[in-house]
Amino acid sequence: MTTVRPRKSRTSTKHRTDYPWLNSYPDSVAWDAEIQPKTLGDLLDESVAKFATCTCTRFLGKTMTYAEVGNASDRVAKGLQAQGVGKGTHVGLLLPNTPSYVAFYYGVLKAGGTIVNYNPLYTVEELVGQAKDSETSILVTLDLKMLLDKAEALLAAGVIKQVVVCSFADLLPPVKSLLFRLLKRKDLSDPLKSAHRDKIILERDLIANDGRYKKRDIEPYHDIAVLQYTGGTTGTPKGAMLTHANLSINVLQIQNWTTNLIPGEERVLAILPFFHVFAMTTILNFGVVMGSEMILMPRFELDEALKLIGKCKVTVLPGVPTLYNAILHHPKIGSFDLSTLKFCISGGAALPIEVKRAFEEVSGCVLVEGYGLSETAPVATCNPIDGPIKEGSIGIPVPQTVLSIRAIHNPEKELAIGEDGEICIQGPQVMTGYWNKPDDTSDTFVGDFFRTGDVGHMDDEGFTFIIDRLKDMINASGFKVYPRRIEEAIYEHPAVEEVTVVGIPDEYRGEAPKAFVKLKNDQTTSVDDIMNFLVPKISKLEMPSEIEFRDELPKTMVGKLSKKELRAEEEGK
Repeated sequence: MTTVRPRKSRTSTKHRTDYPWLNSYPDSVAWDAEIQPKTLGDLLDESVAKFATCTCTRFLGKTMTYAEVGNASDRVAKGLQAQGVGKGTHVGLLLPNTPSYVAFYYGVLKAGGTIVNYNPLYTVEELVGQAKDSETSILVTLDLKMLLDKAEALLAAGVIKQVVVCSFADLLPPVKSLLFRLLKRKDLSDPLKSAHRDKIILERDLIANDGRYKKRDIEPYHDIAVLQYTGGTTGTPKGAMLTHANLSINVLQIQNWTTNLIPGEERVLAILPFFHVFAMTTILNFGVVMGSEMILMPRFELDEALKLIGKCKVTVLPGVPTLYNAILHHPKIGSFDLSTLKFCISGGAALPIEVKRAFEEVSGCVLVEGYGLSETAPVATCNPIDGPIKEGSIGIPVPQTVLSIRAIHNPEKELAIGEDGEICIQGPQVMTGYWNKPDDTSDTFVGDFFRTGDVGHMDDEGFTFIIDRLKDMINASGFKVYPRRIEEAIYEHPAVEEVTVVGIPDEYRGEAPKAFVKLKNDQTTSVDDIMNFLVPKISKLEMPSEIEFRDELPKTMVGKLSKKELRAEEEGK
């Protein structure tokens, strides 16, 4: 196995006292708070000790307490150690949001291994590429046919050595379990009949032990807890090496921030998939630290999600902008009870101002925008819970985090307040580097600062405003045109539900913006109408050369609007 030498810790950097955001900090939060790193297994064990009898997971009607989840993770850890899992072993999770994910996530980490998150909707080809790159040796999945078929394909390709198969029906309450086995047999695969049976371990056999695993000496700043693969929207996915310190400190940074939440009393809806870094931190790890009840959804269904918010009295809802937009446009939104929501955070993509305002009016809950990346575990900034919120801003840095705006063509140069440049981040949650990619790691850091590839500016109160992704920028007649600005303007049109803007070849300007628009169900409009609507809002240079109406716009697994497919379509013309 390849030896990885992580970049040195960034927690020892001496901070200045003149950062502009310090005067904007909430009274209840200390930016220079002392936050001690822990192992992620310890985070779970501490919550098991505090909240043993509290509900940890609720899944399709079946609940598990913190004591039960802790015991399950211990037995997973011992079973995996018996299979040779320890420091340096990469264990893949090809799982939707289920109690199995929770038990194996913490079980792998307790055993000393490293998690590799896999998107269940990836093609076999994409999974093979990630398995090879990450050097995953064991994969954990369910006996659902759509998942087990892919796992068997990885075994056949020789890119993994073993597969642990969990029973989906066992996760359900007794009656639902029986009905599922009877009525959904076509959705299940029998691992005992697999052509690769000799390389398959049943979960029930793996965890048939007393849970007394051998505790490993884990060094939080050095040992990699998770290889989190970037989305690949701008190139080949890379594995961000996130240590136990990166992830545990980020969770504690969020805990410091959310002063309106009470440990042991919150209920969080897990709509976003755990394999995505946003959900892994703000739902799974944060939920565990807070002793929250996590209501797990194996797949997103809007009606079911809205019913669960009312039925389970959900208080915390992390989501992406398209989730909040979908809630707003539900035809019967007025019939659902959203009154228990206390903390709604949007991340993963830019939150349109119109969506923020409308959601707050419908729900009565303030929707705060945060910001981060896979490489920052992920949260780096957030608007205050009990302080000033600036619309269109990603907020101010969370504790112990520094943002610096750097010149795009000279990242060594720090820019003045108000100037647009590349957003760079320094903090204890910043990754140690990319797995087996030293050149990419070197290119993405300037000193101890991670270069995000996002362009923005900071105001004199320390609030940062993103203009766009560097790689999304459109070069029109030699001028920089940012799609996000055009998208924000089009979102203001009353007929528009979703919009994505990409650059397309243009004979006169070299490159020009093209807008893809999805209208609200009961609305109609024309290209000319939208063009006329935009005239007072954006410059002539920013005006789309084309507007195309679509019934649906492409999205990623977590519901973010995706430009990759639209660019590919245009390039193919």
